[in-house]
Amino acid sequence: MNVRLHIERLILDDLPLRGSQRGLVQGAVEQELVRLIKAKGVGTDTMTGGARASVHPTAMHMSEGMSPIHIGKQIAQAVYQGIGTRPAAKKN
Repeated sequence: MNVRLHIERLILDDLPLRGSQRGLVQGAVEQELVRLIKAKGVGTDTMTGGARASVHPTAMHMSEGMSPIHIGKQIAQAVYQGIGTRPAAKKN
């Protein structure tokens, strides 16, 4: 099975990175998302082409000097929480 995920824009405010670290973060986000999708799959709405205007942010704990790889993994895990599980059913 192939899954195609397109993230048009990822906005990360106040991220403590230098220009050279951005590519490392991007690579880590991509690798971690692939790992999570392979290991856990995605929600049924995502599998049926469910586009999202946004994914709700989750709390991420970052500190000065944290590695770009670790930052990228945290970002990917936050994104995955928005696409990886089926949304809760609406209650009447």
